[in-house]
This record gives sequence, C-alpha cells and structure tokens, in this order.
Amino acid sequence: MRKPLPIIAASVVLGLVAAVGISDAAQASSRHELAGSVPAWAKAAALRGDAAATDHVGFRVYLGWQNADAAAQLATAVSTPGSADYRKFLTPQQFRARFAPSQADVSAVQTWLRGAGFTVDYTPQNGHYVAAEGTVAQAEAAFSTTIGQYAHGDLILHAPESALTVPASLTAVTAVVGLDDSAALVTHSAPPSPAFVNGKPCSAYWGEKTTTNTTTPGGTNVPGSYPYAPCGYVPGQLRSAYGVAAAAEDGAGQSVAVIDAYASPTIADDANQYSRLHGLPTMNGGQFQQVVAPGTFKRPVSGANNPKKGPVQDPQGWYGEETLDVEAVHSIAPGADIVYVGAPNNYQDLDAALNHVVDQHLASIVTNSYGWSGEAVPPGFVKPYLDTMLQAAATGIGVYFSSGDSGDETGGDPANAANATPDWPASSPWVTAVGGTSLGVGANGQYLFETGWQTGRSSLSGGSWAPAYPGNYLYGSGGGTSRLFAQPGYQSGVVPPAVATRNGGSPMRVVPDIAALGDPTTGMLVGQTQTFPDGSVAYSEYRIGGTSLSSPLMAGFMALVQQRAGHVIGFANPLIYAKVGTSAYHDVTPATGLGAVRSDYVNGVDASGGYRYTLRSLSNDSPLTIHTRAGYDDVTGVGTPNGAAFLAVLSS
Repeated sequence: MRKPLPIIAASVVLGLVAAVGISDAAQASSRHELAGSVPAWAKAAALRGDAAATDHVGFRVYLGWQNADAAAQLATAVSTPGSADYRKFLTPQQFRARFAPSQADVSAVQTWLRGAGFTVDYTPQNGHYVAAEGTVAQAEAAFSTTIGQYAHGDLILHAPESALTVPASLTAVTAVVGLDDSAALVTHSAPPSPAFVNGKPCSAYWGEKTTTNTTTPGGTNVPGSYPYAPCGYVPGQLRSAYGVAAAAEDGAGQSVAVIDAYASPTIADDANQYSRLHGLPTMNGGQFQQVVAPGTFKRPVSGANNPKKGPVQDPQGWYGEETLDVEAVHSIAPGADIVYVGAPNNYQDLDAALNHVVDQHLASIVTNSYGWSGEAVPPGFVKPYLDTMLQAAATGIGVYFSSGDSGDETGGDPANAANATPDWPASSPWVTAVGGTSLGVGANGQYLFETGWQTGRSSLSGGSWAPAYPGNYLYGSGGGTSRLFAQPGYQSGVVPPAVATRNGGSPMRVVPDIAALGDPTTGMLVGQTQTFPDGSVAYSEYRIGGTSLSSPLMAGFMALVQQRAGHVIGFANPLIYAKVGTSAYHDVTPATGLGAVRSDYVNGVDASGGYRYTLRSLSNDSPLTIHTRAGYDDVTGVGTPNGAAFLAVLSS
C-alpha cells in the first residue's frame, strides 16, 4: 500500500493553509470526506498492489443542486396528473437559474483542481460537474488516498483504498466519478461480435416452422413438438401485434435521444437500408443526428483490463447496441427525430452523455440500454445520476432505462435468493424502467400471446434434451425490490405490499414499471454492417433481443403518445401508474409449456462448422424471486402497450 502523497494546497483563493508541514489532525479537520467513494467490490482481500503513479486518470467532480428538496418537489409536481403544476415544466435556463450550483462554487472547484496539477477539461452549462484529468499520483495527493489495483472476476480494476476527501471549503461537492473503474462493469445486450447470422431453420412468424413439419439441413432428429424460433420480427409485425399499425401517429414532431457508448460509422446507411427492406421511410439528414457529448475524451482504460479477454471496452459490440436502439425506435415511430449521443468509451462517460442530453434538452424522450448488474455501485455514481434525472423530470424529459437481462441477479440459483436485486440505474425512482417479454406474433401479424421473459435452456445431446424442459435458467427480464430507494408515491397501492417489502422493513421501489418485447428467442430482426471471418464487410440481418430492445421500443410508443396528446409527457411513471386498471395495458401473465427450438451455426456465420440446437423455454421464472403474475409484477411491471387504447388513455 503506497502512502498517500502530501496534500498540496489548491490556492490562496480558497483560503486554505498550505499542506506542507501541517499535522495529520489539522489536515483531517480541513477536509470533507465523500462517504461511499470506495466501491463495494474493492475489498482488501482482492487488492493486488498499488496503481502506477504515472497511470492516467480522468474523472468528474460533481456538485449538487442548490435547494435540492425544492427541486425534487417541483419535479414531482410537474409530473403528477392532478397536480396544479402538472406539465408546467421549466426550461433548462429556468432550472439552472433556480437550482444549479453557484458560479462561485464551480470556480472554487476548478481553481482547486488546477492548483493540484490537473487539466480541467470541461464544465457543462448547468455546472453539474467539473471534468479533469491527470495522473494517479496527482489524484492520490489531491484526494488524500491511495489508488489500488483490485481483482474482480477476470478484471483488474482501479479503486481508492480509502474514502476520498476534498477541502472542507468545497461544500457543494457531492461525489467524484471516475477514480474507480466501476463503470467498466456496465453491461449492455451486445450481439455477437464481429459478425453473426441466424441459423436455419427459423420461422417467419410464431409457429410457422416446427420440429414436426420442418427437417433440419443436416438431417438431425430434433425431438418433441416445438416451433422453431422466429428469425426476428420485423417492424410491420411489431406495429401490428402491439396494435399501432393503423394508428394515425408515426411520431412526427417528437424527439427521441439514444444514449450508448461509441458511434457506429455505418449507422445512418444501415438504418436506411433496413428501412428500405422493411417498408419504413428512410431517415433524412435532419431526422437523424449522431453526436458525441462535449467534455468527454478518449482515454486509456485506466487499469480496467481483462487478462483473459482483452480490454473491457467493446466498440463493435456497442455498434450493435446502437443499431438495435436506433432501428427499434424508428420501427415503432418512423416519423420521430432521433439523436444518438455516444460517449467515446464505456469507461465512465455515459454520465456526461446523459447530462448533456438533459441540460441541452436535445430530446423529450431518452432511452438508455445499459446498466450495472445490481445496485452495488458506489454512491458516487448514484447521486450524480439522480440529480441529472431530477433535472430531466423538472424540464419535461422522460428517461427510460432497460431493466437488465439477468433476472434478479441470482443466476437462477435459489440459494442466492437473499442477494436478489434489481439493476441500477433502472431502480432509480426518477426513471421509467422497462422490462422484457416473450411475444408470439401470428401469420397475419396478430398478437398471439405475451409472457414474462425468463429463459431456460436445454441442449440437444444424444437425441434428447438435457436437462429436460424447462432446462437451466439462462437469462431474462431484470426486476426486483430495491435496497436503495423507498417506494415512490406513484407505486403505492399498485405494487403488492409483499413485493415492496420483500427485503423487510418499509415498502421500497420495485422494478420494472412497464414492459415490451425483450426475449431474444422471439426477438427483433436488425440490420447492420458486419465484418465476416473472410474479411468481407457487408450489411446483414440477424435476430437480437434483451431489455436493450424493450427500452427503445417503449421510447417509440411514447413518441406516438406524445404526438396524439399534442404535448410532452415528461417523466411518465406517475401517469403510467395512474392508468392501471384501464384498457391501456396488456396484463402479462404466466405461461406454461411454451418453448422454441433455436438453431445456431457453431461458428456464428454459416453451416461450414455445423449446427447447435437448443430448446428455449419461456416464462421460466420458478428459480427466481421475481415472478410474472396477474396485475403488477416484478418481471413486466404494469404490462405492455395495448395498441389504440394505450395511445388514447395515456394521451388523455
């Protein structure tokens, strides 16, 4: 453990006494500790030594809102139907004037950072953070800590070995994001990289091809009587099944922001090729924008390296995520404007991208298909996100997050039930968490069934399925009862008390709020330029899913609602829960016996390496603590959009 370097005084401006020669007690009394700045995964037993003093660090010092309680009260009032202030949203300028940190506080942080030797990169207009970069040695001196290297699974991650501190005079500072590598643990539903092609056979609609009416290319005997998984539903099928194909609305006049990491160089061409092939209007130059949030910068991964799999960052995987998100929004709301905002890495800049969208009011609907597994993230990550989401609600922006793709994070092992948790940021009470479903679409685009997405998997072995149906738990819609946030008012009376108090004590926030198609077995067909094993580069299409599909689909549905209403909805949860009991939602209920056979190429792209067959069961939530049930449930929330009724009820 390297001893922290002496604290270097920031400046005379801040009225601080030079650190050189001060006693430890005097130093401590002039410092403010940022509680929770050591992540839970940075355990002493996992410490593998100190980070190199010359390693690069890039971070943000976050400042909290002035009159934060008043800001929360206002955000609640403007979002709640029946309130005298309902939909009386502030402009970004009005929000800054009332709640942003003072310029004096922002300047004090900037001056201190420069005095400590850092380069100050950027401060957004709302003064929410000051971004800076420098070295590990400078960070250790400035924040009076030691930065260590910790083993976490296959990763070696940086984290402070003790709580960060800042000069006591910097009273507006609430958190520092980026001195630990927690954001390297962000997950998303990336498709296989660099190329993936659907195996054959697959069905054009649910039940078209079955194990009894279709032979396999190689003559393999596939037992049982199951449908082959759909090749991927196309826009017309999704709009038809969800009952909006005949709607007059197409999202025109509405703006949807998609936030991910990196930026696909082929996204515009891919989305337009996809549109031409599937009956959608192409996006003109003004309808689609792709930007990188200012103040973010490309940096080394600051210690977040994976010895087994290479660097944590995965640009090609994120290209697939962007493709899925953009094409999903466009499929449901082909007339809506889409702005894609990409962080230049998934290391820590997603927070800056969200702040940029909100503070610049780039869209009234924001979809985010990423998150941390569970809620065990440092409080330093939580408070800044909450503040940004609060500004979004106060200014009329609805923020949607995927609920996650790992069920209750127990791995389907009942022995882990005590550790069940929803994912963050979906568990924030200021976002709409979107869960996933399995969807059956018939030959004529009709809605056949929908159930909670929780998948069991069996493999074909020796002519039979092993293990027998429903197989081993694989993945599914994220959900559960928060351990961080109390039950918000909008969930009271809707979420069953037994679910809200699952962890004991008073009622807590429960995830998700609403749902849409997410199951990859019944997923959506997307089109993307991919690099194939022979080096060729070509546009191709494949099936994909995850709640990374559910969230942008819901963003598209809300664009239709806003167009019908003639005004923005903003933070939608109070409205969504107020309409429970109406015809607005499909009540998603359990299903038994449903499953589909998935045929995959062993090499991912063609038949030359042979085939792999798996049986995927649907609604397999028995090993979990979360369950699909009648009414609100912690797999699908209040349900899924019920076509014309959804548009009519939520726009009224």
